[in-house]
Amino acid sequence: MEKNAKEIIDALSTGPVKQFILDHENDDVRDLILKHKDILGIPIARVMEQIATRRKAREKLPLYYNTPEIIFSPPANFEQSSSELTAQYKSEIINSSFTTEKAIIADLTGGFGVDAYFFSKTAQKVHFVEPDTSLLEIARHNHQLLGARNIQYHNSTAENFIRATGEYFDFAYLDPSRRTAAKKKVHAFEDSQPDVLKLTSEIFEKTCVMMVKASPLLDIQAGMSQLTCVKNVFVVSVYNECKEILFLCEEDFAGIAAIEAVNILGDLVVQKFEFSFQEERRQMVEYSDPLKYLYEPNASILKAGAFKSVAIRFNLKKIQSSTHLYTGDHLIESFPGKRFLIEKSIRPDPSEIKKYYPDGKANVTTRNYPLSPEALKKKTGLKDGGEKFLIGFSGQKKKYLVVAKKL
Repeated sequence: MEKNAKEIIDALSTGPVKQFILDHENDDVRDLILKHKDILGIPIARVMEQIATRRKAREKLPLYYNTPEIIFSPPANFEQSSSELTAQYKSEIINSSFTTEKAIIADLTGGFGVDAYFFSKTAQKVHFVEPDTSLLEIARHNHQLLGARNIQYHNSTAENFIRATGEYFDFAYLDPSRRTAAKKKVHAFEDSQPDVLKLTSEIFEKTCVMMVKASPLLDIQAGMSQLTCVKNVFVVSVYNECKEILFLCEEDFAGIAAIEAVNILGDLVVQKFEFSFQEERRQMVEYSDPLKYLYEPNASILKAGAFKSVAIRFNLKKIQSSTHLYTGDHLIESFPGKRFLIEKSIRPDPSEIKKYYPDGKANVTTRNYPLSPEALKKKTGLKDGGEKFLIGFSGQKKKYLVVAKKL
């Protein structure tokens, strides 16, 4: 651990330094840096990190944000850490795999410790493995504040821990670092640290179930071809923003992987759509010009690539092969995405725009259309706002611009 790091943690979590952080949470960080070299002996850079990261935690980690003595990790670690909602969802996946007794879990890439904390709430024991001593101590401090008493800490790399431990786990979890030593972002497994592809065989000597968290930018089918024994893939979004891809691997599994597109809309609302790539390849869809209703699947379904499966499952017609919008004459309340009532198909003519948007405001969106939303707003003179939508997209034979109401 760095020199005086224990004192820094104590100062950042309680007393006048912590009060300074709370008092200046909404201040301009640049002004604070200019005014202060340190705060009661704590370098101003460390204090500013806490302020900047705390702001982000308000939405991402409300439990941590609302626990005053919590210490936040450096920004790069916080950026990759799971949100409260995604960590809870991963914990539910693990719980569903062990119905008779609590699991022993190895979190091999502990980091800021959010996942480990939520695992600990239902696990028998969690092994927290983290090579960065300072980061490990921050996680330990936070876990103790939050009442986690069943986490064991190992200041080690994943590779060294797996090779040295004599314990067998029910479940191993990895979220490899996606930044190089030069701070460059990467997405491929082989470029991340640890390299899960090289470590898989050793992990399966200590467990038969492994979950790997990957960047939402990773190509899913490429990831499945690289990892061993993928049983499930979870594409997880929060409020329609894709956050992570989870590969659940079981030793010796040789079946067809189930792909689950998940959109978390809060603690009690989760949209789920399950399919397989084999199913997707077999499907034949019908195409149609826009009918009464227009449907846009949520971000997880689009990322997962269930372009034909979602049409078949909900008895909808696709607008065009590369336009991932769907249409029908019936309203589907349970559709996992956005639903619109099409009021009129119009031309991008100022007189027509004014007729349907008399206040000059609209929610403008495009999909597979020659103009971006910003360019379309500029062309039509519309400003953001209002209740109605203006949606541009390509059909089978022509481009469409429709006035729509979101349902």
